[in-house]
Amino acid sequence: MQQIDQLAEKIFLIDNFDMKMKERTGTYVLAEENLTIIETSASPSIPFIIDGLKKLNFSLSDIKYIIVTHIHLDHAGGAGLLLEQCPNATVVVHPKGARHLINPAKLIKGAKAVYGEQFDELFHPILPIPENKILIMDDKDELHIGKECTLTFYHTPGHAYHHFSIYHSVVNGMFTGDTAGVRYPELYKDGVELYLPSTSPNQFNPEETLESIKLYESMKLDYIFFGHYGMSATPAKVYQQIHTWLPIFLNEAEEAYQQSTLMSEQIKATKERLSIKVTEHLQSLGIGLNHPVYNILALDISVCSMGLIDYLQKKYEAVKHL
Repeated sequence: MQQIDQLAEKIFLIDNFDMKMKERTGTYVLAEENLTIIETSASPSIPFIIDGLKKLNFSLSDIKYIIVTHIHLDHAGGAGLLLEQCPNATVVVHPKGARHLINPAKLIKGAKAVYGEQFDELFHPILPIPENKILIMDDKDELHIGKECTLTFYHTPGHAYHHFSIYHSVVNGMFTGDTAGVRYPELYKDGVELYLPSTSPNQFNPEETLESIKLYESMKLDYIFFGHYGMSATPAKVYQQIHTWLPIFLNEAEEAYQQSTLMSEQIKATKERLSIKVTEHLQSLGIGLNHPVYNILALDISVCSMGLIDYLQKKYEAVKHL
């Protein structure tokens, strides 16, 4: 069943059913004079986006801008496939991500290395985007999409080097992709707000994450719009939880890293340690072990553990060469 939520007067959220999961990854629709969407998810999500746009009474030829916060495949993998059906659209991307959308060979190779036989089901096809259909937005660049609506782009590394966030002037909100972490709407329905850092490989950097969070804080935002998933009207809680959980993630990964020299064992131990920490926290808030959120958390914690150990390996390798 298609899910579309109206978050503000001209802002809608389409559920992409990424990885066949409800409320996992979403596409934001900005219904301004220049119709704009933010995030495409992977190619298997494109039919859900198209269906959602039809339900909102928009045609694909209406789309002017397709914005991706970064080029990870769960945010931008479907951009090429969608663009094929949007004759008047341009894809907006970070300067460090543009070449990988034009030639996605490295993205495909990297994803196949991680996902193996699951690649086709999760991501196929990943289509190249013509260079003349790419619009690069640098730090603090602006894009006017309506008479009263301007989007401003900010470099926000931490999750990835090729990541920007998009400030929406009308609602005083920021589309943060993965930089501000992950929101769990399944828990929100039970009165629990949980926001966890997204530390996936291979460009995670905690110092840069905190600098990006500091930027958000300085702007006194009213709303944060997450890549995963939905909107928070309590940005202060988002920042507080990232500040709380990021040191926990790093400390647990450090303990696991020091206990073994095998990367696979380090990742496994990190996953186990983080799972215990998050589960204990949720149980203290009355969330039982039968709650469906734990299936989603298991996936996220697994990917986060890979990124944390990758970060620590690079960190200690750099120390060796000093």
